[in-house]
Amino acid sequence: MSTPKLSVQLNCPLPKLDFDVITLGHGSGGVLTHRLLDTGVFSMLKNDLLNEQHDGAVVTFDGPVAFTTDSYVVTPIFFPGGNIGELAVNGSINDLAMCGAIPKYLSLSFILEEGLRMDEFWEVLLGIKKTSEEAGVPIVTGDTKVVERGKGDKVFINTTGLGRIHPKASIHANRVKDGDVILISGTVANHGVAILSVRQGLEFETTITSDTRPLHQPVLKLLDELGNAVKFLRDPTRGGVATVLNELAAQSGTGIEIFQRDIPISEQVEGACEMLGLDPLYVANEGIFITAVSPEKADNALNILQSFDSAAAILGRVVAEHPKQVILHSRIGGRRIVSMLPGEQLPRIC
Repeated sequence: MSTPKLSVQLNCPLPKLDFDVITLGHGSGGVLTHRLLDTGVFSMLKNDLLNEQHDGAVVTFDGPVAFTTDSYVVTPIFFPGGNIGELAVNGSINDLAMCGAIPKYLSLSFILEEGLRMDEFWEVLLGIKKTSEEAGVPIVTGDTKVVERGKGDKVFINTTGLGRIHPKASIHANRVKDGDVILISGTVANHGVAILSVRQGLEFETTITSDTRPLHQPVLKLLDELGNAVKFLRDPTRGGVATVLNELAAQSGTGIEIFQRDIPISEQVEGACEMLGLDPLYVANEGIFITAVSPEKADNALNILQSFDSAAAILGRVVAEHPKQVILHSRIGGRRIVSMLPGEQLPRIC
């Protein structure tokens, strides 16, 4: 797959470097390492804290803090709708948001494979810069290592995030009870199908793109306006919607009922899932979240979510019956248990 031309869009041409590919010397800690960091990472992502070029960053918080870390090994590293760098930044921002936190800072660590093309690394950096700046969450520290050819897969990324807990947040599965309403913030299965289509060389009538995006703004608006009526937040990444709902049912000790007719999914993605034999409830997402809210605030929550994405919908409800089980009501009136994914449906999607 050809490399996206982000550098043209962002007016950030590849800087003049001595090598066209990453070498083991770029991970030695010597001249090549410093040249790579100075002309690439530091110049691209510069801010007051990162400019210190220290092994850590000193930050100040007032009140409780959320802390998360995640690693990204997706293949291919470029896919319709994004790249591994954008995915890594969005992923940690979203993990903080799901804690009810306001994302403040990120760390960024690369494991680069010897032989990675410099222009591909530059495009990943551009994706990181664009996503971090648009989200308003700076990268303040990090690390870069290089492994021998064949010991990696171009690039792996780890991001760690820090955020301040929203003063109105009380996000705990044990607060969820009978009658609460389950909402979803957008269409399902886009990311997993987009990755699979590129990996397998599949072509559809129109390009299916990943939904990777930061979710902190809709979450913060929910918390600002609805406060502790928002009881649960989770983004359905690996394992998809079905896994998140099963986790919620198990942790809260309640039953959950969802309705197939209300699951937001594009015709293109639904058709692709049918063709590939995939259940969209188990396919990974990177730009939607599931929330449980008090029933009297469900319409308010839906209006807020639809102001960010018109596909947001009420997915189902929490019930006292069949505790710790998720039941799907089909379009034709049948019912079936939605279990947790028993194995890996799509490998390396994040």
